[in-house]
Amino acid sequence: MSDVHCPARIIVARHGEAEYETPEMNAAGGSLTTLGRAQARDLGERLRPEKVAAVISSELSRAVQTAEIAAGVLGLPVRVRERIAEFPAGDFLGRPYDQAYFRAMVTAWRAGDLSSGVPGGETGRETADRVLAVLDDVADQFRGETVLVVTHGGVILALWGAIAPGSAAAPEDGDVPNGAVYPFESDADGWRVGALGSSA
Repeated sequence: MSDVHCPARIIVARHGEAEYETPEMNAAGGSLTTLGRAQARDLGERLRPEKVAAVISSELSRAVQTAEIAAGVLGLPVRVRERIAEFPAGDFLGRPYDQAYFRAMVTAWRAGDLSSGVPGGETGRETADRVLAVLDDVADQFRGETVLVVTHGGVILALWGAIAPGSAAAPEDGDVPNGAVYPFESDADGWRVGALGSSA
């Protein structure tokens, strides 16, 4: 099997529960709650059997904190990568957070309709494309290995819509639980849904 046909397994996880500095949507921020820290430790413990070779995080603090705790359990450093952060708030920036603004949009993303987006922000296609560009690079670096990537709920739903639209394995109702993990694999044939408990 050539190197390019050797799959890399990317376990994509949502950060732990976070609390925010203000009730308004902003471009960054968020610190893990006590529950969020426990979720991050549990993430590391659950992935011990997966032989994770690297831990990569979005640059947003709630993801970095999650990755650092999980990586500590796994005995690995954290590599922070740009361009895998949550989709931008766009015209909603500075408004009080309301999940209703985004539920229909991300539910459509999960089903494979990536054409909609946040006004003044990104479409699902733009979110998926920027994140997949980073994941393609990670997969090229870690052929035959498993990597944990800590990111955000909207990103994960866009990835499902791009890789496996409408999959029964995707999060239900556009809701990605904190600390949830979703394995994907990449080789010369592209991206597909992976599995836990198996070697890439």
